[in-house]
Amino acid sequence: MTARRYLLSASLLFIAIFAGANLLVSKWTGGARGDFTQSGLYTLSDGTRTVMRDLSEPIELTFVYTRSVGQEFPAIRAYAVRVRELLDTYASAGGVNLRIREIDPAPFSTAEDEALASGLIAVDTNGGDPLYFGLIGRNSVDDERVIPFLAPEQETSLEYDLTRLVARLDRPEPATIGILSTLPQMSPVTTEAGWSILREIDKTFTIEPIEEDFVTLPENIDVLLIAHPPILSDWQQWQIDQFVLRNGRALIFLDPASKSAQGSGPLGMTGRQIRSDIPQILTNWGLTLSEAAVADTETALSIETDAGDGRTVIVRHPLYLSIPPGLMSRDSMITSDLSRAVNLGAAGRFELNNTAAGKREALMMSGPAPSDIDAETAARDNDAADIVAAYVPRENDPAIHAVRLTGALKSAFPSGAPAVDIPDDPVYAELARAAANEALPHIEASEIEAEVILIADSDILNDGLHVNLQNGVKFADNAAFVLNALDSLAGGSELMSLRARAPGLRPMVRVEEMREAAQAQFFSEQARLESKLANSQARLEELQRIGASGDFFDGEVGADLSDVERAELSQLREEIVSVRGSLRQIERDFRREIDGLENRLRIFTILAGPGFIGLLGLFVWFRNRRRAAV
Repeated sequence: MTARRYLLSASLLFIAIFAGANLLVSKWTGGARGDFTQSGLYTLSDGTRTVMRDLSEPIELTFVYTRSVGQEFPAIRAYAVRVRELLDTYASAGGVNLRIREIDPAPFSTAEDEALASGLIAVDTNGGDPLYFGLIGRNSVDDERVIPFLAPEQETSLEYDLTRLVARLDRPEPATIGILSTLPQMSPVTTEAGWSILREIDKTFTIEPIEEDFVTLPENIDVLLIAHPPILSDWQQWQIDQFVLRNGRALIFLDPASKSAQGSGPLGMTGRQIRSDIPQILTNWGLTLSEAAVADTETALSIETDAGDGRTVIVRHPLYLSIPPGLMSRDSMITSDLSRAVNLGAAGRFELNNTAAGKREALMMSGPAPSDIDAETAARDNDAADIVAAYVPRENDPAIHAVRLTGALKSAFPSGAPAVDIPDDPVYAELARAAANEALPHIEASEIEAEVILIADSDILNDGLHVNLQNGVKFADNAAFVLNALDSLAGGSELMSLRARAPGLRPMVRVEEMREAAQAQFFSEQARLESKLANSQARLEELQRIGASGDFFDGEVGADLSDVERAELSQLREEIVSVRGSLRQIERDFRREIDGLENRLRIFTILAGPGFIGLLGLFVWFRNRRRAAV
């Protein structure tokens, strides 16, 4: 064999081996991947892998994306890549039971018909073709669930939304949540008009409304959710007591000073029931809800408030608490995966009695030195300064805001069922007697291990504390906490680690730290100068009234002022001008350091690459020159 023919044969054999090896490696390791992102963007949570591994029937996910339209919107285009890559990871984890397909719904195509029939949202693009960007899920018996639109702003819940979609298709029957609440925004009758947490619950579970004057609880509920209940009779508390002993699952929001309370009630301020409690049951469970609300300067939430002159300023308000992950239980699956704060409003505290039956675990606490604030005062709209003035710290006595109660419990009614309340109306009275006769017999101890989660705040549910009302983006993990709790109680613990995933967008941490430091310095100095300016202007107005003539910059003040007052007036004018100049200077200096960093980064970005290449070239030239000299 000639050398030329040998080289040709060897080359062809090498190409064949290379191609065959690629095909085999692609087949055997197609699902293998490495994730080098800090937040593990492409690594599925343990809960997702459990759901994928335990799929009992084939499921198909159809990614609907109008590619030609999406390319015109950078945020949509980038997020589509993120969704597509995550779906590929799901396909690898789901194996043969999970099929992923993608369709591009061009106008008047069968793909568009499929998207419209499934209820996906067609987003108007100002005269162009509509944008479809959603997901359709189907199982083997043609059950269908959709995510109507994959909003980039909701990236933190993307994995949860996908896994929940798959889990609901694999197990179509959701748990039933019975809701008892005096808060209109938590009324199951008006789910669409309610708070976002209620709408999230409605997406995942079946909701069963419970009337405030109930005689018996519905028999079909799996979890009882109580949110700022009315004043309950002994019979109604006995019904709750017996439900927990039989079913063992409840999520309860109580409040000593509910800012969200509406409607009529005998407690608190006129027309508002600001306090909610179930004292007989709580005492039996080894818990007591405080009479006062809790203020805490360490976890105080920054809120916008009116400065009184048309400007809005940001202040830390001690009655609005922002509980960081570090003050939540790291051992509980309900809170261990939360990455952001949970915000509360005029929350209470639980006192624990560990001699009672069951085990009590603190899930959420305040800082080390909170203060008690009168409930009536806390329920009103208060200035931060007023709360700080009334602040009396309880040193080394952090408030417990949320508790998880587990174990075998005893009845709070050892003597048996109390008498049922009979209404005055004869028709309702007869219905009440009939319902009472059908009630299950009294039991004295738990039939199953109980799991009850109690929160000493109802305002945690209010959208204003965790949702940006302008764009609907969540800035705190209130909803994640509530839904984690419900998933835990309903038996869906595999979903709990998915709600607080970090977004793919990496913030500039250094810039954010500089901005926060600048804001703290800015607002502190601004508040000091504004207070000084207000005092000076008040004294100036007082002197001008005494003088009975003159204006802000008049040369003459009037004969009614003494020489000392005239001198003071002149000094006040100069001081006001100086303070106003200082305020303007603070506003100019506010972004100076951040702008300087931005300029340095810009210069570095522009010059670093060419500079490195230039230095490398000089090094090579110098080395070659030395070699040539040798």
